[in-house]
Parts: sequence; structure tokens; C-alpha cells
Amino acid sequence: MAQSETSNSTNFFLDGNFAPVMQERDALDMDVKGAIPKDLAGNFLRVGPNPVHIFDEAAYHTFDGDGMIHAIEFHDGQAHYRNRFVQTQGFKLEQERGDWVYKGMNSMMDPTPSRVPDGAPRNKNLANTAFTYHNNTLYALHEPSRPTAIQLPELETLGTVDFDGKLKHPFTAHPKVDQKTGEMMTFGYAFQTPYVSYSVINADGELIHTTPITIEKPVFMHDFAVTEKYSLFLDFPITLDIERAIAGGPALDFEPEHGSRIGVMPRFGTDLDVRWFEVETGSVVHTANAWDEGDEIVMQASRSKTSDIASAGLDAENLEDTQGQLYEWRINLVTGVVKEQTLSEEHCDFTRINDTHACHKTRYVYAAVFNPSRPFSFDGVMKFDNETQTTATFKYGDNRFGGEAVFAPKVGAQSEDDGYLICFVQDETTGQSECLILDAQNVAAGPVATILVPYRVPYGFHSGWVSAA
Repeated sequence: MAQSETSNSTNFFLDGNFAPVMQERDALDMDVKGAIPKDLAGNFLRVGPNPVHIFDEAAYHTFDGDGMIHAIEFHDGQAHYRNRFVQTQGFKLEQERGDWVYKGMNSMMDPTPSRVPDGAPRNKNLANTAFTYHNNTLYALHEPSRPTAIQLPELETLGTVDFDGKLKHPFTAHPKVDQKTGEMMTFGYAFQTPYVSYSVINADGELIHTTPITIEKPVFMHDFAVTEKYSLFLDFPITLDIERAIAGGPALDFEPEHGSRIGVMPRFGTDLDVRWFEVETGSVVHTANAWDEGDEIVMQASRSKTSDIASAGLDAENLEDTQGQLYEWRINLVTGVVKEQTLSEEHCDFTRINDTHACHKTRYVYAAVFNPSRPFSFDGVMKFDNETQTTATFKYGDNRFGGEAVFAPKVGAQSEDDGYLICFVQDETTGQSECLILDAQNVAAGPVATILVPYRVPYGFHSGWVSAA
């Protein structure tokens, strides 16, 4: 079935502001409360699932939606809004047919005959999850798939990239770019061995190193972390199990008996170099950053006590336990001792930093604050200060929800937090979509500018920022 602009569905992820939009639009001269800073120059981007043709509405999973980018280009105090579908091969196949071709995550075992034509990819590259910017190229990412290059600022789809045929494994939605070396570290996980594969791409965009990483069984390894010297792999207990799915259970599930451990490997190491460190059982979907500090590696991430929001689903009995908190691990490479602690009492996810400092020590972490009662919903933003061990928050207000806030450095920024946090927010009472710009040095004060977008911006996944050249 095809979706409409104003879907009222019994499926949580097709209803209200989770519902997709069908039109691609542009907007200039938008109404603004406050003033757009003139030292904000570049492209704010947010990608997410926006399904057009759905095999089974009741079984639709939010991970299944076609990728759509919502973006605002900033220049000299002005803003230009655009939204565009990512024109992947699977999306174009379904557009040509005018109906579904790919069934979706929850319908893998459905006996309905396949509609995938001969020669087409067996699985759909959705390009709906996150972004990375490397070697002057913006990529829209979908972790079972190859990266999809996107042209800025028009958001034109240029096509998938395999780095001259050298990329042989899936590509995470969360590669790490070390801006001091120009290198991009990436990995992919799979249902088959090798369950994890890792690669390094140099500053010129050449894939120069690949190695498998051995773990006992496939896990949902959505993110990892990288320091100046090491890459860290999270063998945590959100497991992938096809046999469990065939038996009628979930393919993705929290399996606490699997335990949790962090693998540490030199940036250009191999499988034989990985050292594994057991840590307290929990779940991590998104890391914030990691760095080297003396004999220790420090990693910070959003960690939930049991399952996470992705595998817990809508009916989690204890929502609070599935909502992460900012957490820190200190791994001593000499003694082997790991020290762990919760850093902030706020429940949060979508942890971000100033990406200029990725892989190196950072003072600040930014994150989206969970609504305590509604699943998959965020009603504020926070900033954690590692030096003072304090958290500053801004709440959007009653019946107002947002998503990931990304850090955008000011033109000529002088310090790590000299910039802005940008995010989309939906006022569910009025139906108004907004883009908020907050001063990253004074998050609690609220937005310095609120752009009233004249079209609905559905909730999505990850955000990105690309500064103007």
C-alpha cells in the first residue's frame, strides 16, 4: 500500500508526526522567532525513514522506511529548507512499479512470493539512518548497505560507493572521522562470519586496511568508538538470530546471558591484536566519543541497563531501564582494570560531540533527552561538561518533541563549544514543525532562533552538519 501525507494508522510509526510525507519541497523567507546567527554557515541535515510503498502496514518497522533528507542551508542569517528522497535503486524500483517490491524487516518470513526482479539487489539500501562527511563527500548511510553519496546543497543522489571495489562488508551508520589525520574508520556487522569486519579509509578516500573481528555470535553492533590510537568494538547482548526469527521470535533481541565486553585494537591492527575487556552487562546503541589518556582509554556513550529502545519495542515493561544514560568506561591497558560510572542522571540518547574533535579528548557531550513516558520520543536537549561534571538541559515544552541535535561550529570558532546546537522540533498541539538553533555555550537559555518550517517535518533518525567551505 502507498502512504498518504496525513496517515492515521494503528501502527505507531505511521501515525501522527511519525507518518511520512510524500512531496519534495523548498522554502525560503521562512518566519523566524529571534534571529538566525550570521556566523552560522553550512548545511544542517536530518535523515530518517519515510516509507512510500508498504508490504504490510501492521508489520511495518520504523527501520524499513525509505530515506528522506530534510535540510536547512544557512548563509548570512538566511535559511533555505529542502527535503528530498534518497534515490536509491530499491526506492526507484518501487516507484517504477507503483507498489512494494521489498517486504520489510518484520515480514522476512512471510511466504508471499518475492517481487525483487532478477539482477536487482536482494535487500533494499534505504540510506535512511545517518550521515558522514569525508573527503569533501557527504554520505547517507544504512548499515547493511554501501554508502550513498549526496550532492550538497541540492541533496541530489549521486549513487552508492564501494571505494573502487575494495569495500567488501556492510558499512556502519556511524563511521568515525579523525580530522587530524583525515582517516575514516568504519566497520560492518553481519549474520554470517565474519560477524564483524573493520576498515580504514585514508584522507584521499582510498580504502587502505581491512580485517575481520572475531566474536562468538552475531550482535546488533550499531556503533563503535575510535581514539587516536585504537578502535573499540562493542560485543554487547542485543543479539541477531535467524533461527529465533524462524521460530516466531524476534530476529533482534536482548540476551543478557551473552554479557558485555569491549574489544580494543590498534587503528591498523588485525583480529589477532584485539584485546577484550569484560564490562557490566547493559546495552549501547550510540557512543559519544573516545580518547587516549595516559595508560587508559576513555569511552563515553549512552548506556541502558537492560535492552535498548531499538530492541525493547513499544511495550517495554520498564521504559526507564531501556532509556540510556550518559556513561563512561576507563580501560587501563596496563593493569586490565575497567572503571565504569554513570555520568548524568538524565535519560538520553543520540549522543554527539563537536565532530572536529572526534577520536580526541573532548570536554562536552550533547544528547537528546528522553520523554519519560512515551517510547521513541525526546522532549529536550542536554549538554554534559566533563570538567565540572554538570548537566545543562533545555526542555522543548508541553507536547513538543524533537530528535538528535547536532553541533555546528561558528565561523571562526575559538573553543570546543563555540557554536550552536541545531535540531527539528514538532509542536504536536499546533502541528507546527520548527528548526531550533541554540547557543551551545548556554543551552539552558533556549533557542536564539526558531525557524517556522511551512511544511511538516516527520520525526527521523540522525542529524549531520557540513560547514560551508
